[in-house]
Amino acid sequence: MPPEQPGDPGSPDARPPAPSRPAATPSAPAAPRPHRRLDARSLRGLAHPLRMRIFELLNLDGPATATLLAERLGENTGTVSWHLRHLAEHGFIEEETGRGTKRERWWRRVPVPNRLDTADFRDDPESHGPLSVYLQGVVRRLFDRVDEYISEDWPDEWRNVGSISDWSHLRLDPARLKSLNEELAAVVERYAPDPDAAPDPEALPVVVQLQSFPRRPHEAVGAGAAAGPTAAGPTALGPAGAEDGPRDGQEETR
Repeated sequence: MPPEQPGDPGSPDARPPAPSRPAATPSAPAAPRPHRRLDARSLRGLAHPLRMRIFELLNLDGPATATLLAERLGENTGTVSWHLRHLAEHGFIEEETGRGTKRERWWRRVPVPNRLDTADFRDDPESHGPLSVYLQGVVRRLFDRVDEYISEDWPDEWRNVGSISDWSHLRLDPARLKSLNEELAAVVERYAPDPDAAPDPEALPVVVQLQSFPRRPHEAVGAGAAAGPTAAGPTALGPAGAEDGPRDGQEETR
């Protein structure tokens, strides 16, 4: 794994210059898209480690059968089939009609972004268990994606443009944190491909993960410690070795 590059207070990220290739031109901002807000029932339908993994594979890699998924996951085909039906009953996936047979069905993700608002479950004690399973699964999934990326061998043209960055010096109130998240999401959305456009032969699927949250400050240790966070820039890995799939694969948890 490459060494960390210290952040530069005068720049939003720290990395060496990218190769001299024409920069991609972002598309115009997309209109707001409909989404599905998870309720207690749908949360229980998804909040299982294996179901979440199955859903992720269908989201990232497209339609698959129970046999194909079982091979990738190292699970029994019957077990995977049961979880696929469970996901379908709760509206997360659907059968791809016109493909496969009665004995071997193809499944795909329903192309609607999912959104989970943790505040919706604050007064529902029975949902706290499934909510914890879901959130822990999301965190592990995000970590596993990064771990897989940095363990893979990528050519320099990709290794020089991937980024793993960390900004920990911000001090924001709730309204400004919300605004920051909305602005970052809008920037990412501008780069989403036009579903009617021909695929770029040089393009690969790219994962952008966003985690932003408040941190409870701890009392500084040592008489000479500075009070509060410093104004240093981000910790970043530029050429680092590196809601979910296509544009409709966005997942949001807050």
